[in-house]
This record gives sequence, structure tokens and C-alpha cells, in this order.
Amino acid sequence: MSRRFGFLSLPLVLLLFKCLVGSQAHSQNPALDLHWYPATATWYGSSEGDGSNGGACGYGKLVNMKPMRARVTAVSPALYKNGAGCGSCFKVKCLDKSICSRRAVTVIVTDECPNGGYCAIGRTHFDLSGAAFGHMAVSGEGGQLRNRGVLPIVYRRTPCKYHGKSVTFQVNEGSSDYWLSILVLFADGDGDIGSVQIKHASSTDWEDMTHLWGANWCLNKGPLKGPFSVRVTTKTTGTTLSATNIIPTNWAPKTTYTASSLKFLT
Repeated sequence: MSRRFGFLSLPLVLLLFKCLVGSQAHSQNPALDLHWYPATATWYGSSEGDGSNGGACGYGKLVNMKPMRARVTAVSPALYKNGAGCGSCFKVKCLDKSICSRRAVTVIVTDECPNGGYCAIGRTHFDLSGAAFGHMAVSGEGGQLRNRGVLPIVYRRTPCKYHGKSVTFQVNEGSSDYWLSILVLFADGDGDIGSVQIKHASSTDWEDMTHLWGANWCLNKGPLKGPFSVRVTTKTTGTTLSATNIIPTNWAPKTTYTASSLKFLT
């Protein structure tokens, strides 16, 4: 099953239009729901593979690198939430005691599986990397578990933890002084992003960015002058993190910016 979704696969004019008319997500709940719920799971890619090469969240080649490597999952629309579910972390485990391990596997939402079948609207489904699917089995039985194809599982949310990583902002290709798009990476804790705001050098006010697609956000106005401060609020619990002057004056497209202490979890 292939779900490659590159930033340049959408015409820039459509992205600009959405940046102008898109709406912000502000839904906030008091805490992560850590209860177990039923779902189904399949796997895709090579049997021991990492899963997606890219994906509808926009993480690109990072899904094939640690800390995402082999821990990725595509999810049905109920969990993808038009991109608002990107970056969420889940524990999943299968139920057949004859082959399933008692331990849960932690996966990160990086993609959306095509609508239909087990991934139809209204269903809760995980399409795991081959490696993640196999890790639900007892030792040595990963291949046999994958041979079953579709499994009933249980799942729950879990805080995201990216050891050695901090919250990172990638300035996307196509950004300019009049249209700025950023990708939010390695958001620990809730993982999901409810809103992104930006404050540029000549302003004292925070401005709402528009959710573009996946984990990408944009601001369509200008001229925009760095350095830029960025404020991120998670969707699930409304936790806010601010990064002062994180994007420098001499920022450039296709460049990432971070700070070692930039984390939701302390």
C-alpha cells in the first residue's frame, strides 16, 4: 500500500488559497485519555520494514530515521482527523494469547490510510509498518502474526517521547517573505498540534497560522521579517510551548530550527 505525499505534490496556488481561507483548530480536552479501545490492524511495506516513505503528515524521509523508524503507522480518518492527529502516539497490542505478546508496541501517526474497507470513515484502524506489526507477537512469531493479515487489537493514547530530540520547526520549500509555511516535528507529550502562532521581529502580537495539511502550518501576509518566535498549543490538552526567536533573521526554506531545551515534557 503506497501513500507518498510530498509537499510539492499540491499546486502552490492551492496551498496559498487554503492558507488564506483555512480555519484554526482550537478544541481542547483536559487530559490524554489512557483507556484501551478496540480497533483493527493491518501492515504494509516490507515485512520487517519501516512503513511509509513520507506520508500524509509531511514528515518526509524522517519516517525512515530514528526516532520514528519502524514505529510509524497510518490511521483511518477517525484518528487522522484531517491532519490534526499527526504526531499522536499510541500503544497497540493484539489479543490472541497463543501468538500475541503481552507487551504493547508504541507507534507514531505519520500517515493516513486510504478511505475504504477497514480504513473507511467511522472505523478505527491502524495500518502499521511491517516491523511494528511483527513486534506485537511473542518472540520469533512475527512472521506468523503478519501472515494473519488483519487483526483485532486494542489501543490507547500514550505521551510521545523523543529521546535526544527537541521540538523542531522546518521552514518548508516555497516559503518567502510573503508566505511562510512551517512543519512541526518531534512534539513530545500530546504529540498532536491544535494551533500554531508566530510573532515576527516588527510585531508585538502573536498571529494565528492556518493549518495547511498534515503537520504543516502557514501564514499568508508580508513582508515578514525574522527573527520569528513560534508558539505551539497541543490539541488534546491545550499545553502551550513558546520558542523565542527560534527562526533567525537569515532563515531559509528547507531548513530546520530547534533548541536543546525545547520540550513539552520536562
